[in-house]
Amino acid sequence: MAIISVTSTSVAVNPLKQSQTVGAVLAFLGLKGIMPLLHGSQGCTALTKAVLVQHFRQAIPLSSTAMTEVATILGGEERVEEAILTLVQRSKPEIIGLCSTGLVETRGDDMGRFVKEIRHRHPELDYLPIVLVSTPDFKGTLQDGFAGAVESIVREIPQKGSKQDACPTQITILASSAFTPGDVQEIKEIVTSFGLVPIAVPDLSGVLDGSIEDSSSAITANGTNAAQLRSIGSSVFTLALGDSMRAGAQILEQRFNIPYEIFGELTGLAAVDKFLQALADISGVSVPEKYRRQRRQLQHVMLENHFYFGCKRVSLALEPDLLWSTVAFLRSLGVEIHAAVTTTRFPLLEKLPIKSVTIGDLEDFEQLAVGSDLLITNSHGVAIAQRLKIPLYRQGIPIFDRLDYGQFTKVGYRGTMQLLFDIGNLFLEQETKVTAVCN
Repeated sequence: MAIISVTSTSVAVNPLKQSQTVGAVLAFLGLKGIMPLLHGSQGCTALTKAVLVQHFRQAIPLSSTAMTEVATILGGEERVEEAILTLVQRSKPEIIGLCSTGLVETRGDDMGRFVKEIRHRHPELDYLPIVLVSTPDFKGTLQDGFAGAVESIVREIPQKGSKQDACPTQITILASSAFTPGDVQEIKEIVTSFGLVPIAVPDLSGVLDGSIEDSSSAITANGTNAAQLRSIGSSVFTLALGDSMRAGAQILEQRFNIPYEIFGELTGLAAVDKFLQALADISGVSVPEKYRRQRRQLQHVMLENHFYFGCKRVSLALEPDLLWSTVAFLRSLGVEIHAAVTTTRFPLLEKLPIKSVTIGDLEDFEQLAVGSDLLITNSHGVAIAQRLKIPLYRQGIPIFDRLDYGQFTKVGYRGTMQLLFDIGNLFLEQETKVTAVCN
């Protein structure tokens, strides 16, 4: 059991966490035909967009109610209504993802009432799903905003199908913010190989994977569409990937009596074994030979390269879900977790098989990481790595000094091998430098 400590500083000098709005917008971008709409000032929207554009290196559709000082004092219902009607007229979205921000949450705008009254005044919008999620940036983190958006999606859009509509091979995948677009694509391919039909919520694999679309529309061109979202009520099982997806899976169980299973990580031999066995149990299909072969390859790679990892000290600063999966992978290779820093309290943290976890920022991380052999955090850790003269492996959001992070895959047997090679090569490089200096 890990001991959880919280820093008592009154200000974050070098922040680690991103706001909830970043996470919610990221989740919404995995839905086809959506336009995320932030109810707040233009500055809130600009900062959210800047993080995602830096990370994915492509245009991000995002709109704002552009609250002014006067509108903030008088109330924002008129701004929300005007923004929705303008988006419907100009962009013709299939879904609108409406997020609150710190400005309007502080004022106390009743967003749920706004949406109800707007629908009452404009019955022509009945066809249009408007998914509302509360994302104040004065509390919570990217992971919280992402999970909140997924919960709102599965609460509002899916519909109960008849027995004739039930699909015995359709399963729902709730993938947390710890998974990249490349990860989601690999997971869908694995699930499909068992003869199952996956519906990923959200499905970032076709939206933020760097592919070029012919459409010049402002709304998203790929992702999970509204019809697929409505059909989720007919799925036979829910795979919740990341513990932050637990609440979303429970909503589907309560609404449609769909069983679920939580997978905290899909990286590492044991974790992938468990996932493939679950798919075999659900589908009644044995594990395909190609994955059996990949498993043998991973076993060989782990056996041949374990001495590069044994007793190495690694420090991590990541969101809770990603921290959990990365720690589990490193521990399976004999790595010692020197320090672990995360962004928010989360029930799973106490179950981590390490001594302690600090809820803090990158300033705390720099102090705790002294003496490590490797640092793992986002691109904001570059300066820390340079000052401490410790190599950095980039994980999380944002990563803005490496190309095509959206394509990066760390799940499944192949993804595990790639992660092992990436980190192992950093350790090998350090050993080579030390040997050269000694000689």
